[in-house]
Amino acid sequence: MTSIGTGYDLSNSVFSPDGRNFQVEYAVKAVENGGTSIGIKCKDGVVLAVEKIVTSKLLKPGANKRIATVDRNIGIVSSGLIPDGRHFVSRARDEASSWRRTYKGPIPTSALADRLSGYVQAYTLYSSVRPFGVTAIVGGWDSETELPVDGQVGVGPQSGSGGKVEGAKAGGPGLYMIEPSGLYWGYYGAATGKGRQAAKAELEKLDLSSGNLSLLDGVKEAARIIYVAHEDSKDKEFELEMTWISSTDGPTKGRHEEVPKDIREEAEKLAKKSLEGDDEEEEEGTGERMEE
Repeated sequence: MTSIGTGYDLSNSVFSPDGRNFQVEYAVKAVENGGTSIGIKCKDGVVLAVEKIVTSKLLKPGANKRIATVDRNIGIVSSGLIPDGRHFVSRARDEASSWRRTYKGPIPTSALADRLSGYVQAYTLYSSVRPFGVTAIVGGWDSETELPVDGQVGVGPQSGSGGKVEGAKAGGPGLYMIEPSGLYWGYYGAATGKGRQAAKAELEKLDLSSGNLSLLDGVKEAARIIYVAHEDSKDKEFELEMTWISSTDGPTKGRHEEVPKDIREEAEKLAKKSLEGDDEEEEEGTGERMEE
């Protein structure tokens, strides 16, 4: 009985006998029906990309943005229920604004992910609300030139929990993924949505943990991965939306911006060529097996 949620899926605040929260699992299913979203952490920035399925020929290209700017240095992309994603972004902007008023500077990416995960988790606790039907990827660049909180120097523990780490560099790229349960992790490369398995397989091939991938190469890889993930639903038209955040001395000067049209189109052209090459190799391999 518990495997299909009968009687235990009517309220957020009820666990099944085997410890499952079925409404959270249903929210995850809503995410899996959404377009693929990915984030890639590069050595000099972060790339966010999303596969926007074109549901009507009357939709205006370039409108209906799915990647949002939260603060000047942070962007969010999500898969799942679009209205839930917009509310999530609205809350993220409130958190960023609150941090800026209190601490006189932009919110660190890790702090925003932590605050948002707590907000999402609260929506799994009460019977009067339902979980968010989105999984969100948060990417940002924390500037190494920002002053400490309120301009104070030497504040905080020098060692132990929360203390300074010898040789640690301030700032840098950050990438986090927040799930409907409120769970979040830091990632080198994150993928969610319908084509997440194919996208994750491609991300794992990139060896992102070595930190050698440049931001421009990250844009090309992001476009290729979205095209690979779209193969399962290639009968549907889609639009690729991409943004990036570079280091303070990079092309975006530490700000979250759309990838320029010429760079995005070039990346899409390379992605299509790569897919065509893979198809040709498969056809050749099939022909050779038939001859044998």
